[in-house]
Amino acid sequence: MAIDENRLIDSAPEGDPAPTAGHRRAWLVLGLLLLLLVVNYADKAVVGIAGVEMKRDLGLSSSQFGLLTSAFFLPFVVGGVLGGALTRKFQARWLLLGIAVLWTLSLLPLAWQVGFGVVVASRMVLGFAEGPTTALAMHVAHSWFPAAKRALPSSIIVSGAALGPVIAAPALTWVITNHSWHMAFGALATVGAFAAALWLFAGREGPEAVRRGHGATASQLPERLPLRKVFGTGTVIGIMALFFVAYANTSVKVGWLPLYLREGLGYSAGTAGKLVSLPYLGGAVAVILVGWISGRMTRRGMSNRVTRGVLGASLVLASGLTTVVFAGMDAGPLQMVLIVLGSSLNAAGFGATFAAISDVSPVGQRGVILGVITAFYSLAGVIAPLVMGRLVDVSADAAEGYGSGFLILGIVMIVGALLALALVDPDRDATKLAAGA
Repeated sequence: MAIDENRLIDSAPEGDPAPTAGHRRAWLVLGLLLLLLVVNYADKAVVGIAGVEMKRDLGLSSSQFGLLTSAFFLPFVVGGVLGGALTRKFQARWLLLGIAVLWTLSLLPLAWQVGFGVVVASRMVLGFAEGPTTALAMHVAHSWFPAAKRALPSSIIVSGAALGPVIAAPALTWVITNHSWHMAFGALATVGAFAAALWLFAGREGPEAVRRGHGATASQLPERLPLRKVFGTGTVIGIMALFFVAYANTSVKVGWLPLYLREGLGYSAGTAGKLVSLPYLGGAVAVILVGWISGRMTRRGMSNRVTRGVLGASLVLASGLTTVVFAGMDAGPLQMVLIVLGSSLNAAGFGATFAAISDVSPVGQRGVILGVITAFYSLAGVIAPLVMGRLVDVSADAAEGYGSGFLILGIVMIVGALLALALVDPDRDATKLAAGA
């Protein structure tokens, strides 16, 4: 008799010591999604890791390097919107496969000697291909887990943003130091092809019964609603504000942290290659830990406002405060501890709040809503690296420019987190949406 994955996934209790076939398949798919996100963020991080060598070989100023970093994020916005819209016509499984193949192909030209224009074009294609990845991965993951159990899977996927650079930073630093930055791009293209092949053979969306949700908020919503109503809720507005400032932190870290450690703080290439892994490693641990804590809080009866909104926004607020503090410090162990702590808190807050999107999203429009939100917060990836590059260029020295940039970043994060604290309340907004349907 065929296994009814719908029944098995929905009925098995949390922490079942003997996982069903449906649960095993759900976690297998989640593992593949995590792999795709790891590769995705390794591809993002490589320009920062190779930044000093690329600036030298291509003769770039800091402003030009900021433009190169931002060139990735502008089409990223377009890809995010388009990918979300396409979920209404195509299965997310095939969309994820297509973008994984496209981002792999976009890396190949940089394995050879190229000019600045080719590098920018390659990063723009990569950005377009990777724009929908997080939204599509969340869409697929949420199709395998009921609403009340989505906090931990959401956090595991977000942890890919940290695990990618954790793995890539020391490995790619070794490749760049001993060979060239071109070979680093070639290595990433090979890994991307491998990840795409695995997804082709084992990736799929979950059962319809789970996609429709069985949580207190998800079950109230109709199949579709006017999108203006969804995007007009305090929860979605607060999430967009929070994700915008959190992603500003992420994009600056991905594009500029390795250069900050070398140019601003004076660390050697080898030391910087090791140190740059620490914020990502801390982020990976924090994201999964906070996701687990959020799930436990939900099962103990705490409201989604607390477990999704207050928890996530408080973590990003603390990260902003930490960023303000380390911006004015000299290089040393204490400053590095604060850099790691700030990065970890930011990533954990981002992951904890992601599940709230599905709490107020009709299942038939979840992909579109995730895509639009992803596109909006990705704009921070266009703006923040450009601002940092400009500040470094116009300041008396690199250290002063980086310090000013991180100070501004911390203040912006504090403002966005306070907005989210005031606005995010999934239970309230899901009830209003259901009542007004």
